[in-house]
Amino acid sequence: MRGVVINLVVNGVDHQLEIPPQLTLLEVLRDQLGLTGAKEGCGGMGECGACTVIMNGQAVLACLTLAVRADGCEILTIEGLAREGELHPIQQAFLENGAVQCGYCTPGMIMSTKSLLDSNPSPGPEEIKLALSGNLCRCTGYAKIIRAVQDAARRLEAGAAGKEGASR
Repeated sequence: MRGVVINLVVNGVDHQLEIPPQLTLLEVLRDQLGLTGAKEGCGGMGECGACTVIMNGQAVLACLTLAVRADGCEILTIEGLAREGELHPIQQAFLENGAVQCGYCTPGMIMSTKSLLDSNPSPGPEEIKLALSGNLCRCTGYAKIIRAVQDAARRLEAGAAGKEGASR
């Protein structure tokens, strides 16, 4: 079977890949590009959210997305959040609020949080629960995760306010 050529921008880096047409975005990210932050937790059934990435600004399940559907898209993975060795404010909030235990679900939770906060910078607890409802965690009981999202929203708001003040 002949491969299909796709073009992706992953974490700001252009990639041209020839892949079998049946590969998922998760398989391409992990196996072709070596980006192992997105996890496969449910056998590609779309039930756990561990593989969540952001494609063209929207959270998607990479295990359910055929890589050919991502042709020409911008993909952001957990590896693309930290900048110059500094954690993204969402990552820092998860760490400081104890919202990680085994860590398996954490990349998907963080990417779903980023998608939420990009569209709703100040969500309430019910909005957070709804946005994270596709991400399963077997360790934390979710209370610390919700607190981490609220903390991340405050951090991002404070950072945005600081940038506005600096530009005046």
